Amino acid sequence: MTTTQTEQFTVRRSSADHSDNLPLPPAGHFINGSFVPGSSGQTIDVVDPTTEAVIASVQAGTADDVDVAVAAAVVAQKTWGATTPKERADVLNLIANIIEENRQSFQAIESANTGKPQAVSDDDVSSTIDTFRFMAGASRTLTSMAGGDYATDHTSVILREPVGVVGVITPWNYPLLMAAWKIAPILAAGNSIVIKPSEQTPLSTLKLVEVLAGRIPDGILNVVTGRGRTVGQRLSEHPDIALVALTGSVISGQAVAETAAKSVKRVHLELGGKAPVVVFPDADLRAAAAGVRNAGFWNAGQDCGAACRVLVHESVAEEFTEHLVREVSTLVVGAPEAGDDVEIGPMISLPHFERVKESLAEAREAGLTVAVGGSAMEGPGYFIEPTVISNVPAGAHIATHEIFGPVVTVETFGTTEEAVTRANESPYGLSASVWTRDSSLSLRIPKQLDFGTVWVNAHLVLACEVPWGGFKGSGYGRDLSLYALDDYSRTKHVMINHGA
Repeated sequence: MTTTQTEQFTVRRSSADHSDNLPLPPAGHFINGSFVPGSSGQTIDVVDPTTEAVIASVQAGTADDVDVAVAAAVVAQKTWGATTPKERADVLNLIANIIEENRQSFQAIESANTGKPQAVSDDDVSSTIDTFRFMAGASRTLTSMAGGDYATDHTSVILREPVGVVGVITPWNYPLLMAAWKIAPILAAGNSIVIKPSEQTPLSTLKLVEVLAGRIPDGILNVVTGRGRTVGQRLSEHPDIALVALTGSVISGQAVAETAAKSVKRVHLELGGKAPVVVFPDADLRAAAAGVRNAGFWNAGQDCGAACRVLVHESVAEEFTEHLVREVSTLVVGAPEAGDDVEIGPMISLPHFERVKESLAEAREAGLTVAVGGSAMEGPGYFIEPTVISNVPAGAHIATHEIFGPVVTVETFGTTEEAVTRANESPYGLSASVWTRDSSLSLRIPKQLDFGTVWVNAHLVLACEVPWGGFKGSGYGRDLSLYALDDYSRTKHVMINHGA
C-alpha cells in the first residue's frame, strides 16, 4: 500500500466536558404514555464515541417487555386508526412543533451519543421536523382508484386502511432522523408503533417520547430498548404485529425477514449500500470532486447512500483524483464541541472502528495506493482519517463491500458500457450518481443503473416529497414521500350490490 501523504489530519478536541449538562431522558422503556422499568433488571451502557466514556445506561429489554408494549399498542391503535386524516395531521404537526421547541436538547444528545459534528446533528433535527410536517400534509392528500360500477349493478369502493401495530427497528447512524422516517408515515396512516432504537444510540428516541409524553395519545408510540437478538427478534415474531420496518444492515434485514415470514407479516427493509459515482470524461471534475467530498464523508461516511465508490473515466482519472485529494485534505476532524467547522466525527463504536481498520489493513495487504489518509488516529475516540484509495482494480474487495466509514475508493473505466456494468455489479442497489455535461448520457445512464435513487451531477440530496429505498441487497419498501404511506397501509375493496 503506497501512501503519498502521512499525518495529514489531527483530531480537534474539546477542552470542556459537557456530559454533565446533557438533558438526558429517563432510562426506562416507554410504554402506554409513561416510562416503566424493564423486567430484566439489566442495563446497557451508552458510550460517547469521541471520548469512549459512558454517558448513560438504558434498559436491556426482554420479550416480556415487548409483549407489554405491543398489548398497549393494540389497544391504542383501535382508537387512533379510527381518527380522521386531519386529526392525525394535527398530532404530527404538534410533534414537529415540540421537536422544534426542544431543538437544542436533541442536537446536544445526538452529538454526544454519536459524535456527530454540529452541522450534521443540526441537519438531522431540521430534517426530522420537516419529515413530520410533510407527513402531516401528505396524510390528507391520499388518493386511490375511483369508486364506480365495474361490475353490473355493483358499486366498488376502494379503502386505504391502517395495517395495525408496526414494529420498528432503527439504526445507529441517524438515530433521530431514521426514527422520524418511520414514525411519521406509520402514525399518519393510522397505525401504532413499538420501536427498538439501536442499543448503541437510544438516547434521542427516548428524549423524543419524553417530550411527547402526555401531549399525544397514550400507546400509539412505544419504545423498548435492548438488543436485536431479543427485542428485535420478538418484534419480528410477535403475532399481534402486522408489519416490521427496519433500517439497518443486510444481515439484520435477512434475520427480520426470515422470522417475519413464519407469521406471514409484511416487512419494510432499508438496508446497506455501496453507492457508485460514475464520472464521465466531459464532467466538471472540480464539481464532482467537491460532490464526493461532501457526500462521501458526510457523517464520517456512516451513511448507506455515501458516495464511496468512484468510477472515473481513465482519461481524466489522474486529474479527478488530484482534485479529490485536495478537497478531502481540507476536512476538519474532531469532537462536536471543538468548533462549528468540524466536519468529521468518530466511528460509532469500538467494534465498528475495528472493522473499518480491518478494511484499510486489507487494502494495504492488497498493495493498493492510499492517496490521502488511511489510518486510525491517535488518542481517545474512534477516529479514522478521511481516506482516498486510488487506482483500485476492478473487483477489489474494498470497492465491493460496505465499509461504512470515511473511505472513498477510485476505479477507472474505459467505455460507457463498462461503467454501467461495473456499477451494477454491486450486490447493493440503494443509490448512485452520474456526473456528465452530456444531456443524452444524463437521461440514458440513470435508466441503466440498478439503483433506487440515481442523481445526476449531485449526490445525497434528499427531499421528503421523493422516495428513498433500494433494489437488490439494499432491501425493499420506500421511506419518505407518499410511497411510504402506501407501504404502511393496506388496500380494501368493498363491493355493494344495488341491483337486488
